[in-house]
Amino acid sequence: MSDFDYDVLVIGAGPGGYVAAIRAAQLGLKTACAESRETLGGTCLNVGCIPSKAMLHASEYFDAAANGAMAKMGVIVEPRLDLPAMHGQRLDAVKQLTGGIEFLFKKNKVTWLKGLATFEDAHSVSVAGQKVTAKNIVIATGSSVTPLPGVEIDEKIVVSSTGALELERVPEHMVVIGGGVIGLELGSVWRRLGAKVTCVEYLDQILPGMDADVRKEANKIFKKQGFEFKLGTKVTGVKVNGAKATLTMEPAKGGAAETLEADCVLVSIGRRPNTDGLGLEKIGLTVNNRGQIETDHEFRTKADGVWAIGDVIPGPMLAHKAEDEGIAVAENIAGLTGIVNHDIIPSVVYTWPEIAGVGLTEEDARAKYGEIKVGKFPMLGNSRAKTNHEPDGFVKVVAEARSDRVLGVWAIAVPAGTMIAQAAQAMEFGATSEDIAYTCHAHPTHSEAIKEAAMAVQGKPIHV
Repeated sequence: MSDFDYDVLVIGAGPGGYVAAIRAAQLGLKTACAESRETLGGTCLNVGCIPSKAMLHASEYFDAAANGAMAKMGVIVEPRLDLPAMHGQRLDAVKQLTGGIEFLFKKNKVTWLKGLATFEDAHSVSVAGQKVTAKNIVIATGSSVTPLPGVEIDEKIVVSSTGALELERVPEHMVVIGGGVIGLELGSVWRRLGAKVTCVEYLDQILPGMDADVRKEANKIFKKQGFEFKLGTKVTGVKVNGAKATLTMEPAKGGAAETLEADCVLVSIGRRPNTDGLGLEKIGLTVNNRGQIETDHEFRTKADGVWAIGDVIPGPMLAHKAEDEGIAVAENIAGLTGIVNHDIIPSVVYTWPEIAGVGLTEEDARAKYGEIKVGKFPMLGNSRAKTNHEPDGFVKVVAEARSDRVLGVWAIAVPAGTMIAQAAQAMEFGATSEDIAYTCHAHPTHSEAIKEAAMAVQGKPIHV
């Protein structure tokens, strides 16, 4: 008999945690998962990825009907916004998916320990006043919204991403603080539903970390859609008076201050790891200067039997990265070989059109490899995009000059998030641009743009 209650205890039931728990149970390990929310799935399923996509999808339908896109194709409608119904379908999607995780826990015999888990030592935690022991403990507590100093979030006028999903009416003017993924996605929802949207970004361009061509083109597309941008601008304060908020701002590089009034302010300047309250000091763990827990390649921490995955460790804070690490850590605990290639983690912005990338940007590839080759193909030259009235964007392939190995792929296209999977898989197999160029792609599809961009690396695209 084991001296422990469980072989594996996972703290947190977000995409990394619930996947780790299910995979560990599949491998024959007695497994429990501690989660304090009333539902499983973490931020992603409850107040993040899933509900935001439900609102994005619904708002795209409304925008197509209200702003002439459907009329252009001969479908004449007079839309009326039913915001409560739109929220209802969002909540239904969340309920179904979080309930699905609970079903999978029961199916795989994963015990759900309801409550916050705090370390007593490296092999035991306290959950809702109960001591639970485990041979292996996996920290998968995710992340939460990064606060902006001096700005109080009330989830009514000044909101986080969570509050931005729950607005009871369409704002007249929404100011988004932060030009990253979350701000642009949620700003897109409310702009399509009728709000004026102004995005204030500290840097001189939106979407930090993405390829420079993508950032510039995305800025143009969003402006065409009605976004207003104040780039290189620092928000110094937000004061709420009744139903209005007044922002004070100044140029990031110094200059005269200005003010901006709004009836909704979305603070979206990033996320920070959830490590407070875990009792890491009791097991001899400290966090780095970004608040993250350091691990080795197998996701082991410095504490015996304690592992960590997802947003609490270095790397992009993405649900699919956490899921892959959840599978890998469970396999490593079981004595198998769990591997995640952190060089090939795709990222997607679910705006219209979508923006996606995997691997190195052109700038990073040039800095790392020196001589590179780049091929670009505009979506305007893609037959499916043309017939669907979706001409915005392009696909860009970056390859190492001597070997022709693909180093990065970047795309702006309506289904870019789906298209990028092909690029990631090709790169995982060490594909060259020629490999992609000579792979037959179905016609007419948006993915042909990837083939043409790969052909453009050699200077021989057909349809441009």
